[in-house]
Formats: sequence, structure tokens, C-alpha cells
Amino acid sequence: MNTYLKGIMKRSAVKIRHIIALSEHVDKERAEISIRNNIEFRGPNVYILAFAIVIASVGLNINSIPVIIGAMLVSPLMGPIHGVGFGLGINDTDFLKKSLTNLVIMVAISILASTLYFLVSPLELENPTELLARTNPTIYDVLIALFGGFAGIVEVCNKEKGTVISGVAIATALMPPLCTVGYGLATLQPTYFIGALYLFFINSVFIAIATFLTVKYLKFPIHKFADPVKQKRATRWISLLLLVIIAPSIWTAVVMIKENSFQQDAKGFINLNKNMASSYIYDYKIDHKTKPSTLEIFIAGEALSDKEKDMLYKSANTFGISPEQLIIRQNATVTQEDLTNRTAFQSIFERNDMEISKREEQIAKLKEELDIYKSKNLPFEQLTKEMCAQYKEIKYVAISRGFEIDPKTMEQKEVISVTLTAETPLSNEEMEKLKNWIAVRIDFGNIILTQE
Repeated sequence: MNTYLKGIMKRSAVKIRHIIALSEHVDKERAEISIRNNIEFRGPNVYILAFAIVIASVGLNINSIPVIIGAMLVSPLMGPIHGVGFGLGINDTDFLKKSLTNLVIMVAISILASTLYFLVSPLELENPTELLARTNPTIYDVLIALFGGFAGIVEVCNKEKGTVISGVAIATALMPPLCTVGYGLATLQPTYFIGALYLFFINSVFIAIATFLTVKYLKFPIHKFADPVKQKRATRWISLLLLVIIAPSIWTAVVMIKENSFQQDAKGFINLNKNMASSYIYDYKIDHKTKPSTLEIFIAGEALSDKEKDMLYKSANTFGISPEQLIIRQNATVTQEDLTNRTAFQSIFERNDMEISKREEQIAKLKEELDIYKSKNLPFEQLTKEMCAQYKEIKYVAISRGFEIDPKTMEQKEVISVTLTAETPLSNEEMEKLKNWIAVRIDFGNIILTQE
């Protein structure tokens, strides 16, 4: 039985290795050619980058996500970033320097183009949400850049190309942060400039790290130098550059994980203590710029007693938030004396509101009755003129509204009576015709027409 199970496990392991194996799906030679070609920055690439930057800037300016996505797809920025990771992976210092140079030039052109756009753009947004979204990097941005970088370099190495690169360009979002940097420079807002530049740095570094790790895993041929001294110097230089890139990346990831953990703890604390006995938390603000991070809560309702404050501090402590990190603001609270005065005024206002409401109801009822009365008014004068115009012999008209009553059942039925006096009596046919005309004219069916 054990032998049978071992056989199944062995076959399963072989099957899994076959499924996840990359070697048979990778074309290293073609991948290297593609990476080396894509770092070039001259001719059409210069114009494409400038156009993409303007497109992304317009999209950010008008808060249009589809436009921003379009700019990401057009941008050639991914090429030199892959080049940096690839150069590090194969120890090719010349290629690495060329990739870094082209990347720096691309970044400089992108920032310059976006700055010029925002300097001349007549559009001003009160709440530029898409711009603001690029100023506060989180741990999720690190994860997106890292795994997006893995997906991108694996697609470059893949024999059968697909649409992965387009998806990576959208997910990692290299263009929007650079446009936001330009916006920060154009409007002299350092928050936008620093935050967006930091986000671009994170995206670029982690894409490069993912490329470096993948190149090492796939065992691309290492670049060899004819001179051993030069080989040793290049290895040291690359090792130092790797340390410079990876060390801040690890520090960034750790800081972001801590910030994200604090945010989750703060939200848990807020949800637990949102509603208190006579007050509530109506807003809160998290500040990661202070060390350690702080949570500022804003209270409305009755002012908190010392006991209630202590309870809040104890509750915060259970979420790992110390009293020094919790700031309580009570600008929207009232004292007991304020509440007493408010209650008195509130009683007066409520009584006035009740009286106003009753009067409004009475007015509405009277208006309804008046509308009903007006709807029953007959156009006596106009009706008489129209009948006389049809029949010249009519000399006198009497019109009245009343009821027919059945003496047995006392059932009432509304009726309009019209009595005519004419020099020459109208015929029965004329009377019937006139009766039908009156019914249509006043939109009422129960007409009694007589003549004297």
C-alpha cells in the first residue's frame, strides 16, 4: 500500500513539475534581443513617450480612467526598466548603464512634458481624485509592481506572445505617477511631487527586481569579460547597485506593511467605538508622517467624561494603539448646560413646527375643496353665446346644476339642467343634437334639456 501511495505521489510530482516548468516555453535568445531592442530611446520612441505623457496628463486632469489606461498602453517606459533588471541579472555593466541612462532621460522628458501641460492647461479640478490616488503609495502598490514585473518578464521570455505586457502596463501604472510629479511641479505642491515620485520609484524598482530574479532563475548566460580585473570590478559595481536598489525596497516594504497594519487596527477601533452613549465618532484621520503613526478621531454629541476617555484609550490599546497615538478632538461636542438650553429652544421650535404643520394641513384641505368647487363651475356666459350662435331663434337660456333624487332609495345623481326659450321652438332632432353638443362641450353626460 505504501509503495502504491509513493508511486502516486511520484507521478503527481512529475506531473506538477511538467506543468510549472518554464524552460521548454522560454526562448532566451529571442527574449534577450527583445529586451535589448526595447531599451532604445530615439526616433519614434521619443515622440510616442511625449504623446503618451500628454494623453495621461489629460486623463488625470479630467479624471478619465479610460484615457489614463490608453496612455499606459502607449508608453515605452517598461523597456528600460526591464533592461536594468536584465543587465543586473547577466552582469552586463555596459547594457545596465545604457538602460539606466535611457530610463533617466525618459523620466526627465516625461516630467518636463507633464509639467508644461499642467502649466498651460486651463482646467482646474476641485477634487482631482486620480491625481491624489498617485500620491500615497501602499503595500499593495509594492505587490502589484513585483508580481506585475514577474508577469512581464515571463511574457517577454515566452515563445508564444500574448497580451500580458498590456495588462502589466496597466496594472503597474508607470505613466500616471510621472504626470502627477509634473502636476506637483507646475502647481508648486510638494505633496504631489514627492508622493508620486516615490510611487514611480517603487514601481520601477520592484519591476526591475522581478526581472532580475526571473533572469537568475531562468539561468540566462552571464556576460563575461576578457579581462579578469574588469570582470571583478563589474561584479562589485553590480553587487553594490543591487544593494542600493534592494535595501531601500526592503525598508519600503516593511514600512508600508506597518502602515497598512496600523490602518487596519485603526479601522477596527473606529468600527467598535463609532457609537457611544451620548456621542459618536463622525470622522477620523490617520497620519503616517509622525513617528509613530497617529490616529485622530473627531467626536460629536456630548463632551466625553474622563471615564469615557479612559475607556477609549483602553479600547485603542487592545488594537495596539497607544494613548500617545490616539488624539481625541471634541470641537463638535456640547456640555450639559448647552444641552439644557438647547432642549428649551428645541421644545419651542418643535411646538412652532407642530402649529405650522397643522395650518399647512388646513390650507391644503381648503385648497383641495376650492379646486373641487372651481372644477364644477360652468362657463355659463360662453356656453350661452355658443348656443345662440348655432340657433338664432334662442332668446333666453337658463342653466343650473343640481341633483335628481329617487324618493324610494334616496339615491342622488348629479344633473345639469338647461332650459331654452326660443321664438320658434326647436325640433326634437335639433334638441337632441344640441343636448349632445352641450354634453361634449362641458364634458358632462347627464344633461336635461328642455324648452319653453
